Amino acid sequence: MIPVAKLIALTFSILSLLWLLAHAFFVPGSPWQDRMLQGIAMVGLAGSICFAGGLVFALPDRKFDPEPPLPLTQTLPVRLFFWGVGLMAVLFAVSWFLAEDFVPLIWKNQPY
Repeated sequence: MIPVAKLIALTFSILSLLWLLAHAFFVPGSPWQDRMLQGIAMVGLAGSICFAGGLVFALPDRKFDPEPPLPLTQTLPVRLFFWGVGLMAVLFAVSWFLAEDFVPLIWKNQPY
């Protein structure tokens, strides 16, 4: 039963990170400040889902396991969260910079 719970937890973790990605980058017509605020709210939601998945992954498979369980930060959903949020933050900063500072230089007749 634990492997099924781990699969479900990992699926929800990936879907929450995908939802975070969609709210950060794929909201047409919204200013970057609104995208950032929505993204911060989604980071909180994705973090809680990933940390809950990490708790499921920290459960031992056997009752009498001689090895100590993994720390929560070493589980797959939590590592996926840290890597995903870190990469999305870098991509968000680069895309904001390019949209605000670089695109006006190459596109002279922009619609306002």
